[in-house]
Amino acid sequence: MRESDKIEKILKYAREEAIRTGWNVITVEHFMLGVIRQEDNEACRFLTGHNLSLNRIKSAILDHVDKGFALPYNSTAEIRPSTELQHVNAAAASILQEPGTGHIPDTMVYMSVILKENSTITARIIKDMGLDFNLVYDTGKKDTGNGRYTSDDMGPETDFPDTDQPLSPAETLDRFGYDLTKAAEEGLLDPVIGRDKEIDRAISILCRRKKNNPLIVGEPGVGKTSVAEGIARRIAEKTVPLALLDRRVISLDMGSIVAGTRFRGDFEERLKDILDAVRSEPDIILFIDEIHNIVGTGGSGGAMDAADILKPALTKGEFQCIGATTSDEYRKIIEKDGALARRFQKVAVEQPSAETTKAILEGLGDYYGHFHNVVYSQEVIDACVALSTRYITDRNLPDKAIDVMDEAGAAVQIRRSMPPSGFHEMHNKLQELKRFKRACLEDSNFEMSARLLKMERAQEEDINTATDRMIHNATKNAAHVTVKDVMTAVSVMTGIPVSRMSQSEAARMKSLRSTLDKRIIGQDEAVDKVVRALLRNTAGLKDPGRPIGSFLFLGPTGVGKTHLAKTLAEQLFDSKDAIIRLDMSEYMEKISVSRLIGAPPGYVGYDDGGQLSERVRQKPYSVVLLDEIEKAHPDIFNILLQILDEGRLTDSNGRTVDFRNTVIIITSNIGSRDIRDFGRGLGYSTAETDRTQLRKSLIDKALSREFTPEFLNRLDETVYFNSLTRDDVAAILDLELAELHRKVNGAGYSLILTRKAKDFLCGKGYDPAYGARPLKRAIRRYLEDPLAETLLSGLKKEAVIKVDAAKDGESLAFSTSAPAAAIPVSGKCRKKQEAITIG
Repeated sequence: MRESDKIEKILKYAREEAIRTGWNVITVEHFMLGVIRQEDNEACRFLTGHNLSLNRIKSAILDHVDKGFALPYNSTAEIRPSTELQHVNAAAASILQEPGTGHIPDTMVYMSVILKENSTITARIIKDMGLDFNLVYDTGKKDTGNGRYTSDDMGPETDFPDTDQPLSPAETLDRFGYDLTKAAEEGLLDPVIGRDKEIDRAISILCRRKKNNPLIVGEPGVGKTSVAEGIARRIAEKTVPLALLDRRVISLDMGSIVAGTRFRGDFEERLKDILDAVRSEPDIILFIDEIHNIVGTGGSGGAMDAADILKPALTKGEFQCIGATTSDEYRKIIEKDGALARRFQKVAVEQPSAETTKAILEGLGDYYGHFHNVVYSQEVIDACVALSTRYITDRNLPDKAIDVMDEAGAAVQIRRSMPPSGFHEMHNKLQELKRFKRACLEDSNFEMSARLLKMERAQEEDINTATDRMIHNATKNAAHVTVKDVMTAVSVMTGIPVSRMSQSEAARMKSLRSTLDKRIIGQDEAVDKVVRALLRNTAGLKDPGRPIGSFLFLGPTGVGKTHLAKTLAEQLFDSKDAIIRLDMSEYMEKISVSRLIGAPPGYVGYDDGGQLSERVRQKPYSVVLLDEIEKAHPDIFNILLQILDEGRLTDSNGRTVDFRNTVIIITSNIGSRDIRDFGRGLGYSTAETDRTQLRKSLIDKALSREFTPEFLNRLDETVYFNSLTRDDVAAILDLELAELHRKVNGAGYSLILTRKAKDFLCGKGYDPAYGARPLKRAIRRYLEDPLAETLLSGLKKEAVIKVDAAKDGESLAFSTSAPAAAIPVSGKCRKKQEAITIG
């Protein structure tokens, strides 16, 4: 823990001690209680190193604090540091800002200031216990004249160097680095699972004579740092080759090296000290996470950056280094600096499979379970992997699955440790009793104040009992995390409703046909082909390297091709937005091919990514809709062949985009003109089935002329859409009116359409050549526009709007009436009226 974090935690503890002892100011004594409570600091180690008991110091301070005058505690008042503590804080801050004090722990500086003030209770207590203050604070003997303490005689537990002396190599590395090997020996590192291949490769590179510096490259969250930790664990376990025995892996913190370098040359001096320390201890292997940050770091004002300083030492083999960076940063920064890149050997870390991620979570389950006091079953671990993979698409495994497991465990523990019902009211009642008691004391009503004191103590006892019961319930037995808890965690992280996640894939596919039949009118054959193909793929009968499904939708305009694609996106991927739509009429030029996968280097938009590849990379679970494919340039099909056959695509940045979790839908109006020109059978009456076969034959001939066989053969299904009949248009009208009813009812009105009104809309909206689009225009023109005027005309809420066909047959007639509840009708009539309203 950093020194500044320790001071912050000590101040937090000091505030709690002030509250507990009934003070509304934080004194120096409360601060010392916070130091003792934090315990993991140099001040405590110094005191115990000189045979002083922390418990004795704590008891003595508490005796004085309890006996002292405590201001009446008011829970609503802000608790501030006392004037004395503010003086101590200012003096300590002034000392810490002096040059050469960066290596001295903050807690020792604070204690030296406190002990200098003989007026404080803490100073008197520690002095009475026999501590010589000259060990901590020596005015003018061994300091710079500012009264700063020295550490020559701090005792066996705290051996700080003189401020005028440079740090030793070991101290330099301790200040700017973190020993991963030591942490592994002490069991502070999480286990590394599923990365044996990458660890073996990195160890092999470390054992080379030249260029023996591994560079771990991978996407964020795949476990790059874990590979370095895995190497440290193996060294600690002595399961490495002889060349790596007794080596130490030190993680270098570039932020702490840069911090505080105000003058030119400070950064270079620090980095040189680190290199000298590593040269003097050849068993050290440096680990630099986010190594791309060394390029440019410290290089302002014409100075050398960290990379320029490290390159010569790496070339000469003066030290070994393990680097880690993301794929993007490697390509943009490291790879462009050829002199730096050639000094490392790349170790690629790919996203682990679902099975490997499950093994990782099983290994981490005990650690997270112990932290949250919960138990993760195998079913829960499987759900963490499955749900994070499906719904968190912008991050990588195993990071996102671990986050879901952590989130679910935290939610369960929070739920168990929440105060019981009425706990807040109990505290409010206690404050009321205290205020009433003080008022009685001011009025000299001692009898009532004594009774209130007794009630106050009883209330405090009740609060303590409830608190103990709450703590006991939260810690007595580990709670079991359920799959529903995992779903809730994913829902919180993504915003997707839990109800959608609770439906299994098999149940979702079983309900898909009925859902599509209700929403896709007049295309039973098309729906059947799509559903059967998706069922085959869901059952595991498809090639795992190809998309979930690939379809070519053929038919005239307005028959439901795009609507089916949108409905599939909503049903398969739980969102209307899970659709990537590209209008292929925008890709008619040869140069437009680059827009799909990204512009080449040197062209405008190179860093923006491709319009197809980038969107699929961000939303791998989606429906890809390529509309009107016949208008695209022929070179576009070369891109599609790779997607349809291999389920992946490489963009202009060299990244592989996964299409295996997408549904590819390609629409085309090809052959529609031939069917329209061909007519209805050359003047002869033909059966409907014969006409259907003729239409398919014409479309197939147009397909063979327009598309290559290798493109058509890679599709799962070629789906033919029929022209809509008048009955189909009537059914679509009912769907549109149901949505309109929902909107009108939401505004507080009722809408009734007569059968004649519906027939009028069907007549105006039916056109076999244009499908359902004329119907939507008719609804908008003849129904929605007049309805909007009616609603805005000052109509009272809950009024009934009746729509009928006008007598002239060219429009609809609107009439309004009082709310249905205000009309006195019999029960039978009311039921009839309600049925009419619903229809």
